[in-house]
Amino acid sequence: MSEFSKLTRHLDKDIPAGLVVFLVALPLCLGIAVASGAPAMAGIITGIVGGLVVGFLSGSHLAVSGPAAGLTTIVLAGLSKLGGMEALAAAVVLAGVMQVALGYLRAGVIGYYFPNSVIKGMLAAIGIILIFKQIPHFLGVDKDYFGDLSFFQPDNENTFSEVIYAIFHIGPGPAIIGFVSLSILILWEKAGNMGIKFFKLVPGALIVVVLGALANSLFAVVAPDLVISHEHRVDLPLFTNAASVTESLQFPDFSVMFDSEKAWPFILTSFTIAIVASLETLLSVEATDKLDPHKRVTPTNRELKAQGIGNLISGMLGGLPMTAVIVRSSANVNANAQTKLSAILHGLFLLVSVLFLSSYLNYIPLASLAAILLLVGYKLNKPSLYKLFWKRGWEQFLPFIITIVAIYFTDLLVGIGIGLAVGIFFVLRTNYRLPYSYHINENPDTHTVEIALSEQVTFLNKASIVSALDKLPDHCNVVIDGTNSKYIALDVIDEMQDFKESAVDRDITVEFKNIKQLNDA
Repeated sequence: MSEFSKLTRHLDKDIPAGLVVFLVALPLCLGIAVASGAPAMAGIITGIVGGLVVGFLSGSHLAVSGPAAGLTTIVLAGLSKLGGMEALAAAVVLAGVMQVALGYLRAGVIGYYFPNSVIKGMLAAIGIILIFKQIPHFLGVDKDYFGDLSFFQPDNENTFSEVIYAIFHIGPGPAIIGFVSLSILILWEKAGNMGIKFFKLVPGALIVVVLGALANSLFAVVAPDLVISHEHRVDLPLFTNAASVTESLQFPDFSVMFDSEKAWPFILTSFTIAIVASLETLLSVEATDKLDPHKRVTPTNRELKAQGIGNLISGMLGGLPMTAVIVRSSANVNANAQTKLSAILHGLFLLVSVLFLSSYLNYIPLASLAAILLLVGYKLNKPSLYKLFWKRGWEQFLPFIITIVAIYFTDLLVGIGIGLAVGIFFVLRTNYRLPYSYHINENPDTHTVEIALSEQVTFLNKASIVSALDKLPDHCNVVIDGTNSKYIALDVIDEMQDFKESAVDRDITVEFKNIKQLNDA
């Protein structure tokens, strides 16, 4: 089957899913650009390239790429150090080249070293963040940018205080539209699950944004007090002709590379973008693969190359750095996308919207979009997920919960790092406990202890083996059996040899059985 045939065989599902992702991505692209201190158009460019270019080149079936909230602080710092958008765009180009190189160096393998408990914890954390962060938009109160994921906000509030404030200062118009939108989405999905074809073909998200825009227009006529102000609606830049679009682009200025004061900050900014964007991408595609009902696996090295080319083109057009982003990818999965055509179409819709539909899309209330993301957040955070990891025991549950808490109060990469550290602790703990079996022979004439080593004995097992040898009773015989071992680390060999030499003082005789390195010594 040709690539084209593969992409077009699920048009009935991928086109509606692409629309849903577009509706979610549009305000996120704008909001992240504003939060980064960049022109709004830079965010749109990144979303378009993330869809049309990365969507086509990627091997992921469901991941969606675009500007990421996790890169806002890096972009802000880069703009300050390098002196403007043109210089930052050049840094994004270089970061893209670095990512392509990482792909050819097969650095994508790092994505496979994150435990499932940490990845699932990341998804649950994103779900909780979406729920709490969308409530103020849902109620028509929050003026922070749509897509803010940080616990501590630019207005000196935090997520909790913002939600409390929103509850006591509800905007009636947005709240009405928000609750009606959420109700429609829930009922629409139930009707689709019952097999009613119309509700499967037409996305509920499209219905709620159209109704939201119409309702706000109706408010202007019959109830002016309920009208939603522009700060709580989509805010696309308006273009009157092709020339105005071209004038909004800020092309890269590579002269910064030869500026004695800015050359090093330029390289450092490029390197930071490349590394952080690559890590966030690998984590996002791993998480998206976990959500994929068909459990398809993304080729991570190909993904790094695709992201690198995307960043190179985005930078050349004056866009922001991009990653695969879990919020848009989750919305894509929940919209029942089947192939990467939905991601490509979302980029096409972004392009068409900015060129021809800006004035119409600016009527869409953020409350309608918040309702969509509230439902996405719930699906990422179902109670059954917590029950599953609780049943798996503390070694799975603790990394899962700690990852959630850490991401919620810090950011994606820091939280993942903390969760990974907890996961590694349990791996070390398990390795500490399971490198050998211990058996005491109760022969009355001899007091013999048999220690049978496991199949793989690595340096991680050194501490537990040394501890076991130290606890041996005096005046005994010990047989250390390596018959079942395919690998014994030299660190462990050295420790066993040292023990044999010191055991004489405790009247312990040591015999090594089928341990080639010691038998030859």
